[in-house]
Amino acid sequence: MPYSHHTHSGQFCGHAKDSLEDVVQAAIAKGFHTFALTEHIPRPYEDFYPEEADSHTEETLAKLFDDFIIEAHRMRNVYSTKIQILIGFESEYIRPSTLQLVQDILRKYTFDFFMGSVHHMHTIPIDFDRTMYEQARDKSGGADETLFEDYFDSQYEMLQALRPPIVGHFDLIRLLSDHRDAEFKDMSGVWQRISRNLQYVASYGGLLELNSSGLRKGLAEPYPCLPICQMFLKLNGGFVMSDDSHGIDQIGTNYTRLLAFIQKAGIEKMHYADPGGIRKDSRFPSVGFSAISVTDLAQLPFWTSLQ
Repeated sequence: MPYSHHTHSGQFCGHAKDSLEDVVQAAIAKGFHTFALTEHIPRPYEDFYPEEADSHTEETLAKLFDDFIIEAHRMRNVYSTKIQILIGFESEYIRPSTLQLVQDILRKYTFDFFMGSVHHMHTIPIDFDRTMYEQARDKSGGADETLFEDYFDSQYEMLQALRPPIVGHFDLIRLLSDHRDAEFKDMSGVWQRISRNLQYVASYGGLLELNSSGLRKGLAEPYPCLPICQMFLKLNGGFVMSDDSHGIDQIGTNYTRLLAFIQKAGIEKMHYADPGGIRKDSRFPSVGFSAISVTDLAQLPFWTSLQ
């Protein structure tokens, strides 16, 4: 009965598939215990993804998020006896004005938590396609290493500004780079920034998601890579599981490989958002975090159902 803290649906995300209800029903069928609904926040037109520009205005994208909140609450009510539904969102950190967008959303709605992510560098998406990645890299001087440094500096600004309860795909920047499976240790400036960021997350009790979508996209390891996980462990940092699914066919994808990675990393317990858990953030009084030992996690019937 594992957990995913990061999911999307085609109903409310232009680069995903399937309705939110289909997604929830698929999660139930696959035996999930906790499933978080975390659609992207609305953005100004200048920060639309390519598939959004042809189908939305700023007003309709904002309404789509409003509709998501309504439908997410309906899903929680309808399926409350079958699965624990959590309602959150995935943030952006694109330009200074993004901070105000996130603050406005937090004031407007009550959430269980949110996923703090960075998908852009120099206002350009870095995980959409290789062309855009190269455009962002050019703005950092043309080298992966300098773009990585800029990415972790931007992430640090996001962490300080938002203090997200969960940090999304910590090292997403490597996905479309020439160093997809890099461990960063031969890049001293990058590694120093990673260490700084992890220390900050640990200082306020934030958690890192172990995101299996990196495996789905061809990486050798999930986000974040092994050395980052091991450094965070030394800081007594905690982790949650996510599939970052964008439709029913991605729910729980590569979770058996994710479990093997968790064991290899030496992680002894996994956290999950839970109304009965320990409260860590006054912004989210209705939900805290509990933990399950990896030994117990590995023995759950869920894993047999994935095979």
